[in-house]
Amino acid sequence: MIKHIVRTRRSADDFPRSEHLAQKIAEVAADPVAVPEETAEMVRNRIIDNAAVSAASVIRRPVTVARTQALAHPAVDGGAGVFGVAGAFSPEWAAWANGVAVRELDYHDTFLAAEYSHPGDNIPALVAVGQHLGVSGVDLIRGLATAYEIQIDLVRGISLHKHKIDHVAHLGASAAAGLGTMLRLDEETIYHAVGQAVHLTTATRQSRKGSISSWKAFAPAHAGKIAIEAVDRAMRGEGAPSPIWEGEDGVIAWLLDGPDGAYEVPLPEAGEAKRAILDSYTKEHSAEYQSQAPIDLARRLRDRIGDTAQIESIVLRTSNHTHIVIGTGSNDPQKFDPKASRETLDHSVMYIFTVALQDGVWHHETSYAPERAGRADTIELWNKISTVEDAEWTERYHNPDPEKRAFGARAVVTLKSGEVITDELAVADAHPQGARPFARKQYEGKFTDLAAPVIDSAEQDRFLATVADVAELPAGRLGELNILVRPEVLATAPVIPNGIF
Repeated sequence: MIKHIVRTRRSADDFPRSEHLAQKIAEVAADPVAVPEETAEMVRNRIIDNAAVSAASVIRRPVTVARTQALAHPAVDGGAGVFGVAGAFSPEWAAWANGVAVRELDYHDTFLAAEYSHPGDNIPALVAVGQHLGVSGVDLIRGLATAYEIQIDLVRGISLHKHKIDHVAHLGASAAAGLGTMLRLDEETIYHAVGQAVHLTTATRQSRKGSISSWKAFAPAHAGKIAIEAVDRAMRGEGAPSPIWEGEDGVIAWLLDGPDGAYEVPLPEAGEAKRAILDSYTKEHSAEYQSQAPIDLARRLRDRIGDTAQIESIVLRTSNHTHIVIGTGSNDPQKFDPKASRETLDHSVMYIFTVALQDGVWHHETSYAPERAGRADTIELWNKISTVEDAEWTERYHNPDPEKRAFGARAVVTLKSGEVITDELAVADAHPQGARPFARKQYEGKFTDLAAPVIDSAEQDRFLATVADVAELPAGRLGELNILVRPEVLATAPVIPNGIF
């Protein structure tokens, strides 16, 4: 890996394009280096994971809205599949609908470092374009290896949340780069596509603050759609604002650390294989990633605590990220509101720890149900839980060694008797360093569990077999990655009012 120094440059500076971060990314994307088998295997796992969470969310209202919009844009030629239904649709709209389905339940993969990310958000855009243009399975894998690499490397080097910029700003760049690799585009085209995508996907984090709406699911899908359109324009010869990150009026100067800021972004050198996907991890539980370990910790504490009515208080000592994003350090009263949206409860570790402690399980639907959130004993315990930043946990969160990095917490439970019970968990059980790391068996199990209520078993088996052999799919066969949902299930989706389309 090469660490590139990225900082603001004046327009009058001698700053050749060869030094622009967008150019460095384009070079990585255009590098024809082979994909290692372990990277390809994890790509297959993540395609399965995305399908699993899409199945679980398929009749939820935001997903139904996005699907309805996509179905209003049938393809003239080619076309891409929309999850759950037959037919061919305009690829940017298919990516939009499928991206919302993937993101809606906050239930797929994650990478945390200087910034947050859900790199599986890249998959819908690349699959849709691959289906539309008749790409081979090998090139899809190549493209996804790049997309994961670029997003994760940007997350390692550039913190967006520090300045309240939403993490999908990195997703625009990674999806554009991944598309460039998949389509075997030249460096010039990829450079301009990346620049356009970054320019158009930079937005504030208000989508994940206070009362959180369904836009939290739409935002990554929007970034994927923007990336597709950026690549299309760049392929037609249109340029981008440049240098997009380093310019005097660019992203760093005005949205991040300012004219004096500097970042180190690691990227593979020429001929170096793309392995970043191996440092990411998926979710066993449908909740914000930093609550994965607390859920497992709460379940582990149940027997030691016994009757939760005897709890006086619970303090979760954790990292700065967890404290300010999903903890009491956010200063969001909505995180204690039993009538809050699902998206808001998903970003309340106090609520999540309460329910996991009381129930011993976490479920993507019943754990968020209004009647569950409104239980009197839940509200009482919920308001006894707080978080505090612990410097040790913040340091562990940012440890450069992925085998030592920690995203968990230490729970200090004080009972009314005065007894204090403590326990801690560094990483979730499903994490690569956890008690039960996810491998192919677990990914397939997650898929079959979530797909069983909505997808026929024969269709499930066909899809899993297709993914297992995706590298063997010739050009024009990526449509086989789409999955049909039983029509009677789709018939129960909410009725969506007419819009513009």
